[in-house]
Amino acid sequence: MGPYRTLYLDMNSFFASVEQQIDPSICGRPVAITAMENEKGCCVAASYEAKAYGIKTGTSVADARRMCRDIVFLPSRHRLYVRYNLRVAAVLDRYAELERIRSVDEFQLGLSGHATKLEGARDLVTRLKAAVAAEVGECLRFSAGIGPNHLLAKIAGKLEKPDGCQHLGPDNMPHRLAHLALDDLPGISRAMSARLQNAGIHDVPALCRLDPRHARAIWRSVEGERFVRALQGEAIPLVKTKRGGYGNSKVLAPAFRAPPEAYLVSRWLVEKAAARLRRDGRVAASFGLQLSPMGRTTWAASMRCAQTQDTLEFLRINRALWRTAWPVIRRAKLAGIGIHLGDVDLLDARTGDLLLPVRPGERTNGERAARAADFINQRFGAGTITYGINQPHPGFSSADDSINPAYASPLSGSAGPQRRRRRRSRSSGRGVLEDV
Repeated sequence: MGPYRTLYLDMNSFFASVEQQIDPSICGRPVAITAMENEKGCCVAASYEAKAYGIKTGTSVADARRMCRDIVFLPSRHRLYVRYNLRVAAVLDRYAELERIRSVDEFQLGLSGHATKLEGARDLVTRLKAAVAAEVGECLRFSAGIGPNHLLAKIAGKLEKPDGCQHLGPDNMPHRLAHLALDDLPGISRAMSARLQNAGIHDVPALCRLDPRHARAIWRSVEGERFVRALQGEAIPLVKTKRGGYGNSKVLAPAFRAPPEAYLVSRWLVEKAAARLRRDGRVAASFGLQLSPMGRTTWAASMRCAQTQDTLEFLRINRALWRTAWPVIRRAKLAGIGIHLGDVDLLDARTGDLLLPVRPGERTNGERAARAADFINQRFGAGTITYGINQPHPGFSSADDSINPAYASPLSGSAGPQRRRRRRSRSSGRGVLEDV
């Protein structure tokens, strides 16, 4: 048996590669995936042909067009990428133990037998590259990292892109990482890097030599000790995480940046998050709202509540927080909004309430009604039943999301009763929150 236990695969420009695989006419051409279908958006992914021009995640559409006149812009299609993620996972799992799908474009595999030696692991990577190209698509390539644990394998997978294969182990650590800054390592934020600098740790080799007990003190958590032990090559397993909450956020298209429109988008986000909460059989005991005015400091607040999965209860809290924020954001344009259902627990673990009354683990009338609405929406399509007026935000593809017929969108050209009422509301600065 050799020293290597983990293989980490990082797909190269995954979103753009999937689009190139589907449409051969853009293979080899600069491609950028955008969050919104207009000039105000930014690139969320770019092909390596586009990266050669300096285009990367976060580059605005306008800047990308100036940097490369021939670039192809495509709207993001997350569901498509997830389907390709599962296809790649199915191929990988036939050749090695697929331990975790770490993200939509990252996979962690366990090594055994001959593959625990460097030569065997490299042979496995060669077979996997050939299998993915043959069975999923030639445009889909990945960089591979080989290591004695998940941390070193992940870092190794970032060392050579695209289509690379690197290893980190006893023969090349820590000098192989001497060129990296501390915050280049996954899990080291700028704040943690500053804390390490204050403790006299100025580079990656020094961090590798650190006593793990000292790392626990610097991190003020056992995670510091776990991190340094993994960096030193110990077989430190991933800790199973507990889900902390359910959230939804949106970077707003220009048509929805005025607070009245953004408020209706927030109602839509609440409905989506609460439906996911119920789907997993959970309840939440807090609700958070974040509003990002353009050119101003982000506004954020949260509110505690009784454990619930009732959409109407979350909508009531959302409205209360918007009223609190209204004096601050009423004349602003909002770049983005986000909502978060926190302090989650299993519905089955919820205690009863004599005042409602409900027994332990039993749903309230409102929660049962919400479950019925979920069933109808799953059966007949999203948005068949909504909780009053909301505004689905135009998705990454205009075919993904439809406008709620109960609300006349500013883009629809309709001047129905709802739109007229909202026009009157803007003059008062309060009405949109009172009407809904």
